Amino acid sequence: MTLFIALLLRILSNPFANVFQKKLTASRQNPLWVNFVGFFTLSILCIPFLGKIPWSSFAPIFWIYCVAGGLVGALGNGYLIKAVEKGDISLLGPINSYKSVVSLLLGIPLLGEFPNLWGVLGMGLIIYGSYFILDTLPERFSWRVLKRPEIKFRIYAMLLTAIEAIFIKKIILLSSPTISFVVWCFFNALFSFCFLFLYRVDPKKQLKVMYKRNIPIYLALVSCMGIMQMATNYSFAHMPVGYALALFQLSGIVSVGLGYAFFKERNIRKKLLGTAIMIMGAVLIILLE
Repeated sequence: MTLFIALLLRILSNPFANVFQKKLTASRQNPLWVNFVGFFTLSILCIPFLGKIPWSSFAPIFWIYCVAGGLVGALGNGYLIKAVEKGDISLLGPINSYKSVVSLLLGIPLLGEFPNLWGVLGMGLIIYGSYFILDTLPERFSWRVLKRPEIKFRIYAMLLTAIEAIFIKKIILLSSPTISFVVWCFFNALFSFCFLFLYRVDPKKQLKVMYKRNIPIYLALVSCMGIMQMATNYSFAHMPVGYALALFQLSGIVSVGLGYAFFKERNIRKKLLGTAIMIMGAVLIILLE
């Protein structure tokens, strides 16, 4: 029952976080700044737990995973917010189902794992479902879609967060879901801060455009980020990462609904149909592979 609740919270919190991210970027907040503020606030909330963690007992490999996970996680989340800023939530959310195809294809050269009939069928369903979603764009279902910035940013985010999931699982195995959450917050905050300077984002300028009306949205975003990652860690600790990632794809349906409810995005029926087909494909790949 606890695992079911964790999965449900993960499925719901991710699309809602995207809504709040889009609202903030629409009010002239830089995506990288939004990314940093979210992780920095979570880090502040985690300070009381620092003294209760036996830091000296962890092997060097633990810290390597923390650094690697924080780097790809911060960069991936930055790309995600950038994609949400420029595109429709109802379009970008379902595209995450391609993560299953990527993991399947990478498994051939890296692990020598070849897809069986279920894997091939699952890939076919994901591609077929994405036809309905991408067909709502002016470029329709074609290679020209990859030239759209929001699609490129979403693909970058998908690849980086898929790698991050592996590092998070490793950290959990070497510590606990709670400790993994704490280091996730701090290392993502650290690298998010570094990216501000790397991409020349002026913190003073961003603070000037942080109006009082943005504060409740930031608090809502931080709450969704915290719930999402705690639920993710709990799910990873109690089931294989691949299974969990497949179930997380259900958030695509929620993304389509929220895109219509908050931003009046169009072609919702077609996107819902495509999302449902893509989710079926992801489930086939992971659960029946």
